[in-house]
Amino acid sequence: MRPTVLSGWRAQAPRHGRNFLVRHRLRTVLAAVIAVILAFPASIAAATWLDFDSSVSNGKVDVILQNKSSSTPTLVDPNAGKAINLLLLGQDTRDGSGNSSIGGSDDSGLHNADTTMVVQISADRSYINLVSIPRDSLVDVPSCKTSNGTIPAQYDVMFNSVFATAWAKGGDLASAASCTMNAVNSLTGLNLQNFIVVDFAGLRDMIDAIGGVNLCIPVTTKDSYTGLSLSKGLHHLNGTQATQYARMRHGTGTDGSDIMRTTRQQYLVKELLKQASEKNLFTQTSQLYQLAKAALDSLNISSGMASTATLAGLAMSLKNLNTSKLYMRTVPVETAPQNVNRVVWTSSADTVWAKLREEKPLTDQSTSSSSSSSSSSSASSSPSASTSSSSASSSSSSTVNPTTGLITTSSGTLIDPATGGIVDPETGTIRDASTGQYIGIADRYLNSTVCAVPAQD
Repeated sequence: MRPTVLSGWRAQAPRHGRNFLVRHRLRTVLAAVIAVILAFPASIAAATWLDFDSSVSNGKVDVILQNKSSSTPTLVDPNAGKAINLLLLGQDTRDGSGNSSIGGSDDSGLHNADTTMVVQISADRSYINLVSIPRDSLVDVPSCKTSNGTIPAQYDVMFNSVFATAWAKGGDLASAASCTMNAVNSLTGLNLQNFIVVDFAGLRDMIDAIGGVNLCIPVTTKDSYTGLSLSKGLHHLNGTQATQYARMRHGTGTDGSDIMRTTRQQYLVKELLKQASEKNLFTQTSQLYQLAKAALDSLNISSGMASTATLAGLAMSLKNLNTSKLYMRTVPVETAPQNVNRVVWTSSADTVWAKLREEKPLTDQSTSSSSSSSSSSSASSSPSASTSSSSASSSSSSTVNPTTGLITTSSGTLIDPATGGIVDPETGTIRDASTGQYIGIADRYLNSTVCAVPAQD
């Protein structure tokens, strides 16, 4: 039965798909945004401020108001003591030499949003929630206004087609991003009013600006599509290499699934954020400036947030955020009955959205506090909303290893305490104990065991 109202909160769980294999995806859009927020220098000279202000203004995109929207988009006020909600979109485009060289094809003119994340920054700025929406989710979405007319309600469509259809109809980014945000609000019961859009080249440039990123490669990886070749162990990767590793789906370092690729992207996000936040603002101001400038130059920000004062104020309120308080998860999904190459949201999906509507952390604080910083890796992985009761029970009664952040059962199985997921001892990937689906990477275990890197609190 279809819901009778599509313009607001749905009474029925949305439908969407997961296993459909795609060539291009960039979930690491998060890195570009969060690293900029955290790395924004505390003291900015007047000339630097004006430089940033120009970048922000050039990337500003208007929001096309939908039904029941306020007449003016709400401006982000980081000092108001309220949670900030926004939509992150990773645009899969081949336009421009930077994007085409990383994307690996000549499909110029295409505009897809293969990455969608709902971000919630807590009111007290002590943690950040991020929920990923699979691009091949089958969904019903409401009608939407574009710059060139209205798109009627759509049923049983792939989620990422909302962005592409709106771009084709309206002919601009404002239409594509606004219609996607409208769809997310309808599906989740949230009231997002701002979005940020980034592309392939933006992530590459930001990683290069910070001097590259250290990543632990758990197995020897060779990708004939990009020519990427990495031996097992710790590697310092430049922007192109890191971006290719995060989005690769072919070769010896992956099982070919998009869901596994997502775990590598989440790992890159965490490591990039760590490296950016560890920069000394007094001795490495120039490098931090280049990082923030490169990211801001590649971002398109909705008008409600496209203010240097707003972004700088938000950055200052987040400057002491512990990276272990970055909670990530993917909407719980299952294979769509009408198409094995698509997925639909499970009944647990609303449990995730309810936490955001109620402004609560995705990870149970009692669990994370009992394991202290040792569970930071799993907290930033993408836990499913429904944790296996048996694994959770085992985790609650066992001791967390202070080095790896994991629990070892009597049979030798590694368990992630925050999700109840089972950890692969070779790769560090976490699988849901019930469905077997990838839900993240135990980065603390990966760094301290596979690559023998000292854990970072």
